[in-house]
Amino acid sequence: MNNSKLYILFVLDILKTNKKGLSPIRCRLTYQQKRKVFSISLNVNPKKWNSKLQKMKSTDKDCNYVNNQLSLIKSKINQAFLYLQMNEKQFDVEDIYIQYSGDHTRKIKYLLEVFDIHNQRFLKLVGKEYSMSTYIKLKEARKHTYEFIKFKFNKNDILLESIKLNFIDDFDFYLKTEKNHKQITINKTIQRLKKIIKLALGEGYLSRDPFILYHPKRVEKKIVYLTKEELTELENHKFIQKRIQQVADMFIFCCYTGLAYNEMASLESSHIHKGFDGNDWIKMTRKKTKREISIPLLAKSKEILAKYQESENLKLLPIISNQKFNSYLKEISDVIGFEKNLTHHVARKTFATTILLYNDIPMEIVSELLGHSKISTTQESYAKVVQSKVSEHIKELNTKLTSEK
Repeated sequence: MNNSKLYILFVLDILKTNKKGLSPIRCRLTYQQKRKVFSISLNVNPKKWNSKLQKMKSTDKDCNYVNNQLSLIKSKINQAFLYLQMNEKQFDVEDIYIQYSGDHTRKIKYLLEVFDIHNQRFLKLVGKEYSMSTYIKLKEARKHTYEFIKFKFNKNDILLESIKLNFIDDFDFYLKTEKNHKQITINKTIQRLKKIIKLALGEGYLSRDPFILYHPKRVEKKIVYLTKEELTELENHKFIQKRIQQVADMFIFCCYTGLAYNEMASLESSHIHKGFDGNDWIKMTRKKTKREISIPLLAKSKEILAKYQESENLKLLPIISNQKFNSYLKEISDVIGFEKNLTHHVARKTFATTILLYNDIPMEIVSELLGHSKISTTQESYAKVVQSKVSEHIKELNTKLTSEK
């Protein structure tokens, strides 16, 4: 229950005294240092008004009627205030007036309310436009936002209009110090919060954008991938345990196709099509972005599929959970002596770098093969790889020009 006190004051609007010498009474509510003034449709003679006692001085019939009305209005306001104290997690003076007046077409004004509206809409699109994993990340962002509000303000929610740039900066600091999140994770959480603010602005719940001067802290992205030599070493190594060899084969397959775990795990013969060039292509929808992807089957990837074609499963590759897959990759890394932490995602990065970019495949084609929704995603991730490749070309050019002299 909110323990802040509500102040109710009736005041005369002398400036609007009519020709009969009567002035309108206005009610002024003050709560948490905010005011709400409104008309109560009562006009009185200022000479008969006692501001200290908050009622008419005279006992004539008209004055008794006004005093009774004032008492009823005050009682209704107190009832509305009590109702909000018992039922609302947080409210302001405008909410008290709305509850009193009976106009419940209240505009959404709280951050987590908008978060819930957004997430409820999003949930209905899961499986149609978005994946469940993206929805789960939005729920996590909502949870972190709630915990920050509770930590910082000891409240269950916060008014949208009270959100300023320092709220975002403080949220960043909280996630870093209290949650021990890395900056890249913090940036993602704040990016999801920004979507909620954008919705609030679009719906008219918020009049100004607190993100207008916000710039996310830069994160140095380090792309972990296998070099040509490391990939060759992995391909040539024969593992004694069958389960380890299977995971190694599937990892290598993804190094030559760039498939994410979900697509690799669901790959079936129906996804293999003969292309216009006479080659076999993988054609399927990427679950994360809902984009159609077409990936040519290179010789090594065909070789691995052929190895498992006798399987009784509908899937073209052995079935294994993502968790176990990454666990076995750690064993593979230890056996071979890689210092890199192998995960399934490293195979996807290897496809983009060692297989494509280092073989002069243009960035636009790399983005298309990876199934990225925007080429900027590819550019941000692989800009340094491209710079390194450019540097190699410049060295070759420099050597060539020098030898020609």
